[in-house]
Amino acid sequence: MPVLQQEKKSQFWSKNANCGNVKASLLELTKLLPHFVDIEETLENEVEARYVLKRAADHFEKLQLDSSKEMEEDEEEVSYLVQALVDKNWERIHSGHFSCVSLTIRKIYALGCYFKIFFLLLEKSSLEQHEQCSTILDEAQLLGCTDNLYVKCNELQAALMKYLDVDAPKMSPTPLPVLDAVQRRVSRCDIPQLDAPSIIEFRASCYDALQPTLLLNTINHWPALRKWRDLNYLLKVAGNRTVPIEIGSNYASDEWSQQLVKIRDFLYRQFGEGNQTVNLDIEYLAQHELFAQIPALRADICVPDYCSVSADNTSTVDIKAWLGPKNTISPMHTDPKHNLLCQVFGSKRIILAAPKDTENLYAHETEFLGNTSQIDAANLDFESFPLLRRVQFYELLLQPGDCLYLPPKWWHYVRSDTPSFSVSFWFE
Repeated sequence: MPVLQQEKKSQFWSKNANCGNVKASLLELTKLLPHFVDIEETLENEVEARYVLKRAADHFEKLQLDSSKEMEEDEEEVSYLVQALVDKNWERIHSGHFSCVSLTIRKIYALGCYFKIFFLLLEKSSLEQHEQCSTILDEAQLLGCTDNLYVKCNELQAALMKYLDVDAPKMSPTPLPVLDAVQRRVSRCDIPQLDAPSIIEFRASCYDALQPTLLLNTINHWPALRKWRDLNYLLKVAGNRTVPIEIGSNYASDEWSQQLVKIRDFLYRQFGEGNQTVNLDIEYLAQHELFAQIPALRADICVPDYCSVSADNTSTVDIKAWLGPKNTISPMHTDPKHNLLCQVFGSKRIILAAPKDTENLYAHETEFLGNTSQIDAANLDFESFPLLRRVQFYELLLQPGDCLYLPPKWWHYVRSDTPSFSVSFWFE
């Protein structure tokens, strides 16, 4: 046999072997998809969703046993039905305020996204297709509802992330910087400070007394403190995830907006070499449940024991991420729960005011901003807001390794003095 003919034959068998390996690994992943019986109760009053998702579940069960031409024809029809179901429920989710969307609609959307991903991967297994499927997977979590969806749901999400992210580093060829450590400095602090207090001391001095307090040396054991300043680590672990990013330094301003963005793109725009001299919009990954979305990052932190101090400590702790460049601002506002704001890297200037001064702080009158003051706490305008003269403000600097305890309803203004990553824990 001529050499050229041998090479072509070898390439043919190699290509088909690779395709076979890809399909085999995908078929293994389909075992984590739900059987219809797993989701039937969720779809009780949704006739169209019951029909489409039953067809999809049945298709992938049969696919594990049969890959005939008849199955390929069924695949085309079911794939079309799943795509239509995803599109329809996307519209239902966006037809009103997100908080009013039923969990059933969001669960249908998430299930549809899962099946859609497998149909797309069976159709083509390119880098671009993986990128698209990765975005769909994130939207299943962000727009859909995956909590208690079915038994193997979390296992499927983790397996799909691993499968889809294998080639993600190819999308990020340029290294990101390792941020300089912020040197600790002596700074004004108008509230009490406690050095690694015991839970008993925290409860008596802070929680029961409703006293804002700066807690020192309580999170020094977190791996995040040494890992996260290397933005290449964040890029590797989280770069391919899609998250909601706030655009504009202040959510109360008219120019503020939100977009769903790959963390990779956000990191390069806000922290990439050379971008510090470019006039870019400030972007902020703010108040996002990043650690539920990316378990690898969750492993780098620990929920502080102080969050379990209440008599009824069965309530869940809400964990939020706050990552952004210098000069991100959270305007003066209140939160309804107890809050531990923990600083991983960078520093933040914080200004506080007590709940008793609420009537003097000029809260916005709209429902959306009802917990937010109209004032600029860093530049008080007594002429426009004369009642501010009655308010006692408290200032402090939150530095790496610090935790700020804030009782419910305390007003707080936060501005980053440097690139910054904070983690907040809201608890009852």
